[in-house]
Amino acid sequence: MKKFRLFTPGPCAVPEEVLVEMARPFHHHRTDWFKGYMKQAAEKLQQVLCTKNDIIIITGSGTAAAEAAIVGCNPPGSKLLTVENGKFGERWGEIAQQFGMNVIRHPVEWGTAPTAELVADFLKKDPAITGVMVVHSETSTATACDLKAIAQVVNQHGKLLLADCITSAGALPLKTDDWHVDIAITGAQKSLMLPPGLGFLAVSERAWKVIESNKNQHAYYLNLNKARKMAKENDTPFTPAHLLIRGLVKALDIILEEGMEHIWKRVAAMAAATRSAGEAIGLKVFSKSPSDSVTALCPPAGIAVKDIRNELEKRYGIESAGGQDQLKGKIFRFGHMGYVDDMDTLLAVGALEQVLYKLGHKFNLGAGVTAAQKVFAERL
Repeated sequence: MKKFRLFTPGPCAVPEEVLVEMARPFHHHRTDWFKGYMKQAAEKLQQVLCTKNDIIIITGSGTAAAEAAIVGCNPPGSKLLTVENGKFGERWGEIAQQFGMNVIRHPVEWGTAPTAELVADFLKKDPAITGVMVVHSETSTATACDLKAIAQVVNQHGKLLLADCITSAGALPLKTDDWHVDIAITGAQKSLMLPPGLGFLAVSERAWKVIESNKNQHAYYLNLNKARKMAKENDTPFTPAHLLIRGLVKALDIILEEGMEHIWKRVAAMAAATRSAGEAIGLKVFSKSPSDSVTALCPPAGIAVKDIRNELEKRYGIESAGGQDQLKGKIFRFGHMGYVDDMDTLLAVGALEQVLYKLGHKFNLGAGVTAAQKVFAERL
């Protein structure tokens, strides 16, 4: 017998009770029944994102939510700075270019976090910049930035801050209001423990003023003005993925029962344990500023990433992720988001040791598990 175990950085594992909730009989979406779920979902998301700002729920992935933010917040005359330190940072710059926006796309070495000093330099040199977009946790490189420090700089210059929090919300400390993040973007299939299909935005009043003044939006389906109008009635302008929203309420109940502070500590412990385990068996942690939501490890010399991943899945049912684009074949990744805990992490570390041992990597068998155990023991 082999169990299936999902350790990818999205989609992530979903609790059984959430799946069961979505399998129950349902009503039509233009009803008070659905509006009740929408109201609950928005209120609970405010707690998870530490905000009192409006919550917009979009049927689509995190990319859909990000596109809505980029299009809505950049009317004619705007100038957007995208800081790109990975595949997803690049995506936001590509979207801005595709819509013909005035965009400065600044590449940062993959595995390196963008800094507040970098953003400050751009804003000082070019006062015409109206908005900045950064990735809080760059999934492709398992790298996290200091979003709080970046937000402080952006606010000091009176600009809008759009933050991709798709793999940070619900995993890393994120205080949307305290940090003055104008738009925090996330998606269903990461730490919020749902299948893919929903995107979320927490939108500040300062951002709404820009969005409402944008009379030349190219977006129809991803139009935030339409979404806000309907959200005030706990509804959506178009057909919603209403069973996902029903499941979302159940997932958010589980998250809030545990508590955000506890979740942040638990995720940090799982990530630290995985990094420590990797180093104990001779693997290099890829990122110079590791994210806690996902860990990227470099394979041993002479062993291919595809062989590691294939063996993990074939022998133990563990599905991991490889590298993207320029990192393909150079790293493999384990997610720490969703329905995963300390014991799951130890299991994954043990399986990785078994696979590497079989593939010929030389190390002291059990060193990784021991290192991970020490991290958990010290953090109890």
